[in-house]
Amino acid sequence: MSCTTILVGKKASFDGSTMIARNDDGNFDEKKLIVVDPKNIKKTYKSKIGKLEIELPDNPLRYTATPSVNQNHGIWAANGINELNVAMTATETITSNMRVLAADPYVVGKNKKTPWGIGEEDLVVLVLPYIKTAREGVIRLGELLEKYGTYEANGIAFSDKDEIWWLETIGGHHFIARKVKDEEYVIMPNQFGIDKFDIIDAYGEQKENICSKDLKEFIENNHLDCNINNEFNPRKIFGSHTDQDHVYNTPRGWYMARYFNPRTYKWDGPDADFTPLSDDIPWSLKPERKIGVDEVKYILSSYYQGTEYNPYSKSDKKGMYRSIGINRTGVMAILQIRGYMPFDIQSIEWICFGSNAFNTVLPIYTNVKKMPLYVSNTTLNVNTNSFYWQSRLIAALVDPYYSSAIQFIERYQDHTLCLGQKLINEYDKKYIEQNDLKLLLEANEKVCKMGKEETDKVLSLVLKNASSQMKNGYNRKDN
Repeated sequence: MSCTTILVGKKASFDGSTMIARNDDGNFDEKKLIVVDPKNIKKTYKSKIGKLEIELPDNPLRYTATPSVNQNHGIWAANGINELNVAMTATETITSNMRVLAADPYVVGKNKKTPWGIGEEDLVVLVLPYIKTAREGVIRLGELLEKYGTYEANGIAFSDKDEIWWLETIGGHHFIARKVKDEEYVIMPNQFGIDKFDIIDAYGEQKENICSKDLKEFIENNHLDCNINNEFNPRKIFGSHTDQDHVYNTPRGWYMARYFNPRTYKWDGPDADFTPLSDDIPWSLKPERKIGVDEVKYILSSYYQGTEYNPYSKSDKKGMYRSIGINRTGVMAILQIRGYMPFDIQSIEWICFGSNAFNTVLPIYTNVKKMPLYVSNTTLNVNTNSFYWQSRLIAALVDPYYSSAIQFIERYQDHTLCLGQKLINEYDKKYIEQNDLKLLLEANEKVCKMGKEETDKVLSLVLKNASSQMKNGYNRKDN
């Protein structure tokens, strides 16, 4: 499943929080935000795609999730935050190459009865309820990969109030993981990403690097290391460098880094340091200014604004590269862990559904036992009572009439972001004064009430705008 991910270290964020965020770009997959009660977690997990049965540990934790409404193909929990303020987003589909897959093939059953490995369908459910830190997430998932293998290439992020870790699968059974530096952000556009790795640390103290126990032997025995000058760049060893990357992947990395570091490198013109076709755009960078939630939302909603590749421009090059904010996004969540806040209110899940280019994001406290109906009661039938379907409807009405409708969307996005943050500020203060968890439920309901009211307004505006430009319009100026 194609996606785009950004990770923001605590010294790179606007308030000292860690943030991990990902567009879950399915095939118009209906999504909802729920809380999973540990009492409802079965001891044995059964996957739909992999046909696996996995025994789960005792004493699971409560966690949030954004599963598919239609679970014929599995849960696909996508992302969430558990009751110990540990977050996970899974997965970013990444790339590999024939040398790696020949040495360690994906675990794919020979027939419908033969179990496969684990994959995106399973990972959040198998890991998030059983970890107390981001580092523990890497260790548990690594053990699962070594035992069961995987049938696809995936990148997974874990965070807590202090650390962010990024894990990438290698072939069927191997993995590599790196801690994100506090002062940096990471960009991931559907490619194998890690470009620096301390394998000595990974085989020693594992302060910032963890990998499969036999990774060095795996590389050596299969002649995988194509680096020169004693460099160890995992992207060159395990990743891809294809023509398709230059249409689908690298342009997104270029645009994200160009946005947060406009003066660090030259991004445009014949003498640019990096272009949309560059395979060596850095995996992580220090931003030129600290990054806010609003900017994470903006970059994950972007479609090459300000460039000739904008699909809504009149340029001959419009739409030639895959946008970050695309039509078929199911859900995007910014998982923010605020270490400076009391434990019970550290975690905020900023949630939005549908095409990010035209939707808005709502902040939700995660330390609750249920979610408001507006975000949790998505049905398979289109209606205007759920945040998911309203967001989908707005996008479909704006896209064909972009030039006349985008003004409504920009005002809507700015206004709701402001009102949402204002409500969080208000309820942070109330909780600190009263220490009452019921306030979090109240806050979430107020955020969703505000979201519904503002979304109703903009839906009316874009519907009227679209209706007035219908091809069968006619007006004789007589009443």
